[in-house]
Amino acid sequence: MSILAKHGIIERNASLLLIGSLIVVSIGGIVEIAPLFYFQNTIEKVEGMRPYSPLELAGRDIYVREGCYVCHSQMIRPFRDETERYGHYSLAAESMYDHPFQWGSKRTGPDLARVGGRYSNEWQVQHLIDPRSVVPESIMPSYAFLVNAKLDFDTVDGMLRANAAVGVPYSDEAIAAARLDVVAQATPDADTGDLLARYPKAVTGGFDGKPMEITEMDALVAYLQMLGTLVDFDTYDEAANQR
Repeated sequence: MSILAKHGIIERNASLLLIGSLIVVSIGGIVEIAPLFYFQNTIEKVEGMRPYSPLELAGRDIYVREGCYVCHSQMIRPFRDETERYGHYSLAAESMYDHPFQWGSKRTGPDLARVGGRYSNEWQVQHLIDPRSVVPESIMPSYAFLVNAKLDFDTVDGMLRANAAVGVPYSDEAIAAARLDVVAQATPDADTGDLLARYPKAVTGGFDGKPMEITEMDALVAYLQMLGTLVDFDTYDEAANQR
């Protein structure tokens, strides 16, 4: 009797079946995981990617706190129907500083991976205050309260430090300047030279129309306006085609 013909012995013995399953799963796991120890980085480095500015990071926390990820994904799949509607497919590098990432598993609303710069700050604020005033078919709830919620950024330097502890490359200089950077990004006509040197392409100026106060609306809109704007995909695609 061949070895293959004896599989019935294993199938009728629960202990042997369990042991055999564990051996097969272990071998498969080792084959998948072992090569990763020999890679310096499993994520392709992409020009333009940077850590979030302190205001964007605060906005991202509000995005997570309010459960925006439940209805909106941030992952455009490499399919024609997706790229024609939302834009260039998502790159792994675009989530390299996310803890956790915001890929999402369903879409009640549109994907937001490329929403940055697609609409004005005023549109974003109005959409969050009264979604149906700009998108009549929207079922999104109102987030008008964010306009009157003063942003607490006294501990924003600690937020940067916590992210640095898990690998986000925030320098000591960036951490020390975190509170000043929040003010610079959210204040119209502020001196943003140092801010933009640390965080290129950060959208600056008043977001919610209340220049004398920094609100949670400022932070959330700053985060949304950054999404998908850091990578120059024309340059990226050209470089990819030359490989």
